[in-house]
Amino acid sequence: MEADERRKWTLLTSHGHVLVEIARNPQARVRDLSAIIGITERTTQAIIADLERAGYVERVKTGRRTHYVLHPDNPFRHAAQDGLQVGPFLDLLTGTDQADLPTPEETLLAAAVMPLPPEPAPEVTAPAPAAMPAPAPMTVPTPMPGALPMTEPGTTLPMPGTD
Repeated sequence: MEADERRKWTLLTSHGHVLVEIARNPQARVRDLSAIIGITERTTQAIIADLERAGYVERVKTGRRTHYVLHPDNPFRHAAQDGLQVGPFLDLLTGTDQADLPTPEETLLAAAVMPLPPEPAPEVTAPAPAAMPAPAPMTVPTPMPGALPMTEPGTTLPMPGTD
């Protein structure tokens, strides 16, 4: 079978691909999802909105990032899979157990609770530094032969060759 023939159709719809990729990486960006699946970012955003309206996915904002929470207990939408839940299907395609993932409530709680700042390290007293020697007095350097003379600001120097 040639490569072109294999790409004419797939077993999953774009909606299925997006759902599987979100199950693999719930913190993926739309840009990352669309690149993996091979569809535009705009199409990916529309599919995520469809999945959210249908109750398969929930968006949780954590700072500037979006974290997706899956609802694996939801049933498939086609009558041929009546009574079957999407969780075992996602487990099969992702190699994970969707039941072990955090619930939406756990995800929201984790996002709302800020971690405590680390305790400050105990102070370590450093020995007092030795007395610094007094700085040497400043001297004005002697100009090198052929160097331009130093002038005060605002003064002008005569041009060479003019008297």
